[in-house]
Amino acid sequence: MGLHLQHIGPLLAALATVWGVIAAIVMVLQRRSPAATIAWLLVLVLMPGVGWFIYRVIGPLRLERKRLKRQVARRLVADAVSAMASLNSAHAADVQIARVPIAQGEAPPLHAEAIELYLDGASTYDAIFAAIRAARHHVHLEYYIFEPDKIGTRLRDLLIEKARAGVLVRLIVDGAGSSRLSRRFLRPLRDAGVRVAWFNPVSIRWIRTRRVDFRSHRKIVVCDGRVAFTGGINISDKHSAEFGDAYWRDTHVRIEGAAALPMQRLFLEDWLFATTELPTQTPELFPPPTGAGAHVVQVVASGPDRAILPIHDTYFTVVTRAERRLWLTTPYFVPGEAFVTALCTAAMRGVDVRLIIPIRGDSRLIDLAARSYVPELLASGVKVFEYLPRFIHAKTLVADDDLAIVGTANLDTRSFRLNFELAALFYDATFAARLAAAFEVDQTASRPLVAATGKQKLGRRLGEAMARLLSPLL
Repeated sequence: MGLHLQHIGPLLAALATVWGVIAAIVMVLQRRSPAATIAWLLVLVLMPGVGWFIYRVIGPLRLERKRLKRQVARRLVADAVSAMASLNSAHAADVQIARVPIAQGEAPPLHAEAIELYLDGASTYDAIFAAIRAARHHVHLEYYIFEPDKIGTRLRDLLIEKARAGVLVRLIVDGAGSSRLSRRFLRPLRDAGVRVAWFNPVSIRWIRTRRVDFRSHRKIVVCDGRVAFTGGINISDKHSAEFGDAYWRDTHVRIEGAAALPMQRLFLEDWLFATTELPTQTPELFPPPTGAGAHVVQVVASGPDRAILPIHDTYFTVVTRAERRLWLTTPYFVPGEAFVTALCTAAMRGVDVRLIIPIRGDSRLIDLAARSYVPELLASGVKVFEYLPRFIHAKTLVADDDLAIVGTANLDTRSFRLNFELAALFYDATFAARLAAAFEVDQTASRPLVAATGKQKLGRRLGEAMARLLSPLL
């Protein structure tokens, strides 16, 4: 008994057809972008067994978690109204940009009493350490990468000192990005009373219930609810020239005042997700503004716990509304067709569009995918530069003369759709000028890319084409 050989082929074909139909239904019901849907179908159909395992690990699109109610105290409502009025009188065009994330449930623009820009790790760490030393009630930190190296040890010891002095210290580290942290390294923190939580830890038990590549890519420090830091700089020796010549070029910001409070809310949401605990809502967590503040800042967040894409949509709006200048820096450029089209059409209508990317990143696949977009950018008039001295990790944008963005999000599908990210929008001409000046310094250390005059080698073209095909999954 058994199947005849001539029956095996048709049976396998029938099983493959059924599998293809099931995979197609699952992918369509996920309501992903068409490019991502097609990419996943290729993976599932061409590699049924391996593809299904990959899908189980990184496939399910949504991560369910509780979100804090967005109840804003009256004092912050008043501050938001005042900040919007300031925008309307000084930069009326920016009001429409601000309304996009507001319509998606994000915080409105708020006033900041002080804002600072940092262009290297050493100055960033000095400022963060100073703010932590000055904290009297609490210190909240959330990092994608926290390394047990020299700077990580210094920060750990400072947090231990503050906890022993009676300051409440809470630390969230990402389960993948901070995987080198050991129990031995963390034990002194916990012994001193520091609360440490892992965001989406990677383990066999969690893989069964959660997609493992939903990561918190945020970098947040909040001290006493009044001072906050964010940007591209993690806790790692790689970010500081103090620890070697191969340090990364990066950008970070300090925000003081009411505009720091949205980052406090984001930290508490992530703490609730990681621990299922919510700290008691004391006045010290959300202190009232001490002054009106001369700066207007809007914090926008996004993550895979929502179907909408606030950071992507905000960036897209900025690009499509720019009139004179769009200067962008990103270490990873795999943004998708719509965003590339927006950049190209901005350049074609006369906007000065410039993009700085690293000459070599830390992922060959992403480098290939990024280079696949360059020919159409150049053909449309976008100026693309490769930063030469070292890896550039900054995530920044300058639009026209009065808007600047510094955040944790890269210009890629992972940041726009899969990671928990945040971006700080500065509606401030002086701050925009400072960030533009930093961009020009970086540009002088970069080489411009030019359109190829001949055919590229087949291997290079094929590599870029395949990487671009997989870009919705990167």
